[in-house]
Amino acid sequence: ERKEIQQWHKGFLKDCPSGELNRTEFKGIYKQFFPFGDPSRFADYIFEVFDRNHSGTIDFTEFLQALSTTSRGSPEEKLKWAFDLYDIDRDGMITKAEMLQIVDAIYRMVGSMVQLPEDEDTPEKRVDKIFHLMDKNKDGVIDMAEFKEGSHQDPLIMQALNLYDGLV
Repeated sequence: ERKEIQQWHKGFLKDCPSGELNRTEFKGIYKQFFPFGDPSRFADYIFEVFDRNHSGTIDFTEFLQALSTTSRGSPEEKLKWAFDLYDIDRDGMITKAEMLQIVDAIYRMVGSMVQLPEDEDTPEKRVDKIFHLMDKNKDGVIDMAEFKEGSHQDPLIMQALNLYDGLV
């Protein structure tokens, strides 16, 4: 594992000679993976979760922690990471507006590459469907407990959480 981390560090320094990845560079990486869509807004949200100390850059430790969680973390750790992504204002609750911002950014990123069912063919429809599933007490927000329970009931969410498995 130590050798693997050294390899990752070497690659990180090759791509980021300063030892830090700024927001523009991070967006550039996402653009390479999603050339047919617009990943810039989604990359912004991901950047916020990676940049744990809110310095405006991602250092190697932050980079490795995020990749480790998303690729090798337990289902619990991945759910916490995903919750943090959707909880834009970090108040411990996901509002419909927050979820809509993330889902809209995802839809823009994948562009027309993915054919969606009619009940999910707009970000608004997808968010309404998720809230119907997750917001058990109908208070208009999703807390961590509701998010965990609802995620286990939605195969698409669990599939998305396992997207990075084996990457690191």
